[in-house]
Amino acid sequence: MTDTRQARPDASSRATLGKAADENFPVAPFFLPRAWRDDLMAVYGFARLVDDIGDGDLAPGGADALHLGLDPETAEDRLAFLDAFEADLHRVFDGTPHHPLLRALQPTVRRRRLTPEPFLGLIAANRQDQLVRRYETYADLVAYCELSANPVGRLVLAITGTDTPERIRRSDEICTALQIVEHLQDVAEDLGNDRIYLPAEDLDRFHVTEADLARPTAGAAVRSLIAFEAERTRALLHAGAPLVGSVHGRLRLLLAGFTAGGLAALDAITDAGFDVLSGAPKSTKPSLMRQVGAVLLRARREG
Repeated sequence: MTDTRQARPDASSRATLGKAADENFPVAPFFLPRAWRDDLMAVYGFARLVDDIGDGDLAPGGADALHLGLDPETAEDRLAFLDAFEADLHRVFDGTPHHPLLRALQPTVRRRRLTPEPFLGLIAANRQDQLVRRYETYADLVAYCELSANPVGRLVLAITGTDTPERIRRSDEICTALQIVEHLQDVAEDLGNDRIYLPAEDLDRFHVTEADLARPTAGAAVRSLIAFEAERTRALLHAGAPLVGSVHGRLRLLLAGFTAGGLAALDAITDAGFDVLSGAPKSTKPSLMRQVGAVLLRARREG
């Protein structure tokens, strides 16, 4: 008989899971069934750790590296760290993984019959972040989001048993939009890490240079560029919004929250006059609640 109990995380893994409270969107809100919350947190632990590896936020030679059999010198190589983590991920599906967060993920994978592809996509996105610092076209950026964001939505649908082809398509639209919203909020921070997620073709169109993005406040050209990107992203969120009306109950509320969170963040960018350089615009709770209500009302009408 298969043991489906969640593995007990160590101190390092608990610290990773503890970051859920600081995320832009609730990872496993209280109103969801306990089984869903447990499985969503197991997936979150994987996704958060992959991002931490890709961002270099883990201490070299720390517990996470030791779990994967990496020596301190190798652990400083993010690509090598990601390769080792990917190898351990495969053990989730055909053996016994070494890392506690992957051991905690294994019961979820078995219970929900999850496939390796979305997890491999998230690793591939972080590997791409080590190699690609600029995106030439919007299509290139969307292709990156297919790895970095869309797998999360697909996993939510799989865990809740609602993953039909049409819902997956709508989920991909929402997740891609949410990823781009985050990029718009973090233009200055990303540039500080020598990354630009604004397509080069759009920078050229609005006559924006990298020097313009490095200024403490946004000039007219940058504001016009961000306004263009925000409007296109808002349209993508609205295109995916019928996903909310296609499900029911507490899952509808969860998906409405995700969608509304993106819309409220875009409202914050608009309210800041599209100046994303002087600070990352953040949505307010009243704005979020208004958007949740609007998304749910639309879902009720369409459902």
